[in-house]
Amino acid sequence: MTISTIKAKGISVSVDLTVGHLADMVIDRDGRQLKPLHRAPWVDTPETLPKDLPQGTVRLSGDFLCAPFSRSDVEDAPLHGWPANSAWDVVDSAATEDGWRAVLRLRHTVMGASVDKILTLRDDHSFLYQEHVFSGGHGAISVAHHPMTAMTNGGKLAFSPKRFAATLDDPLEPDPARGRFMLAYPARSADLSRFPAAGGGTLDLAQYRMDDRREDFVTLVEADHGGPGWTALARQAEEDLVLVLKNPAELPITMLWLSNGGRDYAPWNGRHRGVLGIEDGRAAVGHAASIGDNWLKREGVATAFALGRGVSFRHVIGAMPLSGGEPPQEVTTANGRMRLATGGSTRDVPFDSDFLRIGQPAAS
Repeated sequence: MTISTIKAKGISVSVDLTVGHLADMVIDRDGRQLKPLHRAPWVDTPETLPKDLPQGTVRLSGDFLCAPFSRSDVEDAPLHGWPANSAWDVVDSAATEDGWRAVLRLRHTVMGASVDKILTLRDDHSFLYQEHVFSGGHGAISVAHHPMTAMTNGGKLAFSPKRFAATLDDPLEPDPARGRFMLAYPARSADLSRFPAAGGGTLDLAQYRMDDRREDFVTLVEADHGGPGWTALARQAEEDLVLVLKNPAELPITMLWLSNGGRDYAPWNGRHRGVLGIEDGRAAVGHAASIGDNWLKREGVATAFALGRGVSFRHVIGAMPLSGGEPPQEVTTANGRMRLATGGSTRDVPFDSDFLRIGQPAAS
């Protein structure tokens, strides 16, 4: 394993170069040290893992690039593609006048394209600014970020406006001998607080409860609101706020992976608890589905980027201390600041408000 760490004032990020996963993220704010990212409990332990696990599962950590998202059934590659399962090299890593910038390059190509990961930290900013760039290549590729956070006592979620939430035709773990789920499959709701449950009734997608042992996957489709797409998680025991932001023109969906002791087989063994994946993407499930006909395309949602003339997309992950346990109701960015509004109060923090290129057209 090779770890590369970059730092700016008040923040550091470490990358596991063997698979390109963010191994750690540490934010120092208000006398506290926040660690918003999850790392699977079997990583770097002496336990024997199943031989057929992809390296991305063996070293499951933090955030990583999926290209394609899920099945690699067009070009031969492991689950979530080579960017999530193989080595990256540091091409450049140096201090800037206000922080640090690093460029990493995937050793493999994806559909003939080279892939760069550009990581930027800014002094006194509580955020990692990421960009991925595909150069050359052919055909089309689905993509997604895969940030994961974990909670010891659950949390409360809030989102930028969504058109609707929907589950797939089948749950991740349909066999009760191997796992369990709580959402209905397939199902759909425009009201995220009342999503159909497997046993009848509804569940609130904004509530993450530790006593709900489950493995669920649900897709949120962004509404047309003109601002950044965002997900905010108020972690109760950790007393912090985890924020994930995107440009909806680039990444029009957010896939939530609720992994709370819902898998009973190795390496999960019921111990992967309190984990939430906040997976912003331009994808259906599987490469072939993403570039062919699929349910999202029929809703007018893009599920792949065309390769050949250069593709890039950006993403932001951050965290900050939080008292009161309530996520913001509104997040806006302008003039080098982020404003979080909760009830009648607001909070402003430093933020690169130009980074996500809101209002600019995305590549098709």
